[in-house]
Amino acid sequence: MWVPSLTEVGADVFAPRTRVVHGYERAYRMAGRGPALLFLHGIGDDSSTWLDLLASLAADFTVIAPDLLGHGASAKPRADYSVAAYACGMRDLLTTLDVDRVTVVGHSLGGGVAMQFAYQFPERCERLVLVGSGGVGASVHPLLRLAAAPGAGLMLPLLGTRPALTVLRGFAELLRVSEGLGLGPDLDYVLTRYVRLLEPSTRSAFLRTLRSVVDWRGQVVNMLDRCYLTEGIPTLLVWGTDDRVVPSGHAQRAHRAMPGSRLVLFEGAGHFPHRSDPARFLEILREFLDSTPPARYDRARWGEVLRSGRPPQAPDPAEIPDAPAVSSGT
Repeated sequence: MWVPSLTEVGADVFAPRTRVVHGYERAYRMAGRGPALLFLHGIGDDSSTWLDLLASLAADFTVIAPDLLGHGASAKPRADYSVAAYACGMRDLLTTLDVDRVTVVGHSLGGGVAMQFAYQFPERCERLVLVGSGGVGASVHPLLRLAAAPGAGLMLPLLGTRPALTVLRGFAELLRVSEGLGLGPDLDYVLTRYVRLLEPSTRSAFLRTLRSVVDWRGQVVNMLDRCYLTEGIPTLLVWGTDDRVVPSGHAQRAHRAMPGSRLVLFEGAGHFPHRSDPARFLEILREFLDSTPPARYDRARWGEVLRSGRPPQAPDPAEIPDAPAVSSGT
């Protein structure tokens, strides 16, 4: 599939804009026309991770990609960086943009925010697309657990000193040969994001965000007990089989816990399948959007589902193991 470049579309179309919400400046990219797609990036990242996809979709959809609070060009205050706060922030940003309903595409932390958004505001969520998403198991890369540990905030600035960066550059090739501390194909991209942590306000926001979802034992936010509520919301799960940040076994766990969900695994991809093979990701996303009707919120039905709880035939989230990933399929 041909994927138009930013040069062909016009990079200025996707230049960041800003809105002030609750006194904090929020950066976002927005273009196109038609049904709205909301793209949410992962921790330490920003909306630029989606740029190629935005350029490819803007002819048929209204694409919106914010920098989450504490990330990118958005403000980095001393504030609430929980997934619930992020979900509320997305609702309020969309309201200021006069957008009522969206399909939410979330990567990593953004996937956790997407699930929380669907849980808190089901009337505004048409579909869910979760990419290497957090929130469906405890396992997470050891480096994130280490960064969430007490005292880690004192070490990160030291790692940003000139001698430390020189050593890091010197070991870069060795890291690649040794699969980059388990990051494999994601190493180069992760290193470009790490440099941002040298700025104090960015580092502080990163640590507050991380510690709201991860501690030294792993992920602490778990949506598995509420995944049955996605019944009636078309849901697509996309994972890389070599994801070491959020292990690919979580994909099978989420697939079993979300009624009617679709699962697509990218063989050999790491934590960023939308970047490792954007043409395939775009093809899968378009097919999903074309083949599924948007969810329609029914308050009476939502209340009935909540009162009934998890269906008896649904697997108990506590008993769903992290299954080994398969190479392909839906």
